[in-house]
Amino acid sequence: MRAEEQPAFRPGTDAMTLRCIACDAAYPAELLYRCAACGGILEVSRIAKAGGWANADFVDPAVTLGEGGTPLRAVAPDLLHSEFHGRLFLKDETRNPSGSFKDRLVAASLSRAIEQGARGIVSASSGNAGAAAACYAAHAGTPAIICCPEATPHGKLAQILAYGATLERVPGHYGNAFRRAMALCEERGYVNLTTTYLNPYGVDALRLVGQEILDGLDGVGPDWVAVPTSSGPLVKGVFQGFKDAGAGMPRLVAAQSEGCAPIAKAFAEGTDIVQPWTAPRTIASGISDPLLGYPEEGSHTLSLVRESGGTAVAVPDDEIRAAMIALARQAGLFSEPTGAASLAACRRLFLEGTINAGDTVVCIVTGHGFKDVSAWENVS
Repeated sequence: MRAEEQPAFRPGTDAMTLRCIACDAAYPAELLYRCAACGGILEVSRIAKAGGWANADFVDPAVTLGEGGTPLRAVAPDLLHSEFHGRLFLKDETRNPSGSFKDRLVAASLSRAIEQGARGIVSASSGNAGAAAACYAAHAGTPAIICCPEATPHGKLAQILAYGATLERVPGHYGNAFRRAMALCEERGYVNLTTTYLNPYGVDALRLVGQEILDGLDGVGPDWVAVPTSSGPLVKGVFQGFKDAGAGMPRLVAAQSEGCAPIAKAFAEGTDIVQPWTAPRTIASGISDPLLGYPEEGSHTLSLVRESGGTAVAVPDDEIRAAMIALARQAGLFSEPTGAASLAACRRLFLEGTINAGDTVVCIVTGHGFKDVSAWENVS
């Protein structure tokens, strides 16, 4: 078959639709970001696939760079604590092509955007999503504009520029970059690949993370899965992957930094409504998202954490740094601070008696250490 006769990429099943999680309104699988009726979050609704999902159900073969299928590594339990005697696993998302789990979302959302005739893409990013978007856009030959807060680590900015994307450094926090990206999409007619819950096709692909964890444990789910969390699509992905399989749901941990912890604060206060964080300040740049302008995303993540029987926890930067060092020196895994937040959270939960000594725990490590080399400069 000649190239021009190749059938159009159709991710997943033809029965795929979009559904509003707030009012249950249904929409065709087009480039939509929010419910037209109520402004609610849209999610992809698919017919279950026997035998589970494959990356090709979400990503065009012409777009993929080999994302996903990352290792689930068993490591010594004393990495968590000397008195922990259960099983500890690291889901190593640093192995993705641009060095973070964001490659999964971007590959899927870009595939859908290209299928629908996108002329270019925009992404708001604290760094990792922007690097992923720039990387995949370069591969696909698609113009890309990345909007990052001024405080974004230089390693992440260097990646974005290396891939040839247009970089806009936006004053202030991530919420400002988010608004700028929205405005640019309106001005240019580009597709928004921002990796909050905004683009439902990117979030949809994250169900593979939950499926991969379950497969890696031979179909027996762990007691806990800890996830570094900003707005929370990765929490949703783990939740959905286990739900798809009809397997026992692990208790999910939304790991945040004390310097930016809107979801953990709401959990501790016993409320269902997440409020924006006023002044984010943390070494974990990847989860320094105050949720300004879209706190309902945090509320949705909180509801999934609660449904799983899990928890949301905020840990101080010194504990995140200690976990980052431990990952490198005890497990040979070079992580940025954000990626280590999952281990830091589990250490805290073990000391508090929430995680038991014999539990099975999975910590997702979301981003490579080269993303933020400055975080390692004073480590001896």
